[in-house]
Amino acid sequence: MAEQRSARLAVLIDADNTSAKIADGLFEEIAKIGEASVRRIYGDFSSTRMRSWNEILASHAIVPQQQFAYTSGKNASDITLVIDAMDLLHSGRFDGFCLVSSDSDFTRLASRIREQGIDVYGFGEKKTPESFRQACRRFIYTENLLPETAAPQDKAPKRETASSAIPLIEKAMEQLETEEDAWVTLGAVGTQLSNLSSDFDPRTFGSRKLSDLVKKTGAFEIDHPEGGSIRIRKKQAAKGRK
Repeated sequence: MAEQRSARLAVLIDADNTSAKIADGLFEEIAKIGEASVRRIYGDFSSTRMRSWNEILASHAIVPQQQFAYTSGKNASDITLVIDAMDLLHSGRFDGFCLVSSDSDFTRLASRIREQGIDVYGFGEKKTPESFRQACRRFIYTENLLPETAAPQDKAPKRETASSAIPLIEKAMEQLETEEDAWVTLGAVGTQLSNLSSDFDPRTFGSRKLSDLVKKTGAFEIDHPEGGSIRIRKKQAAKGRK
């Protein structure tokens, strides 16, 4: 029996709007989705601003696409990235695209690729406009990809509290429940959370996994039958909470 092939992905990075510090975490995250068959980065690499990217391109086999800044204020890199993306899309060789940028200019590109039935995974900072985040099947905040030592503790990105995730988890459960007090599997809840919010990520709330986040909220009963899947339901006290 032939081994099932991983999803073939095209990774396109906007160097002007992405820190080189996320590189290791970025490709670790992409490896969970599929195989990064194409790895391209766009920017003016003759600029001293790009020195940090120049130092790590080889270690991740990223191919730089040089775009000289002939005119101040004009970003030729964005246009080149879009042209390449459309060429790759129409080649029919890819199962998904990873667009790495915090720029809302790529919203229409993400929408166009998805219209073709191809998944788009966005990677950008929390400041990324909602239009781009929601245009992607899933959006991962690059703050969650930074190594622990990337910044001093007092400058580390602020995490949301676990309790702030409760309303969204409850909403996902309500859409899955078939009767009062019903248990729902954690896997189904995770899928529904992704459908509700493309940028949902337990790491945003300081938890490595969804199961850790659910436990941390204290608002749900958790059951793990032997040989079965983890399932959850709202606690009685939580059900009366508005």
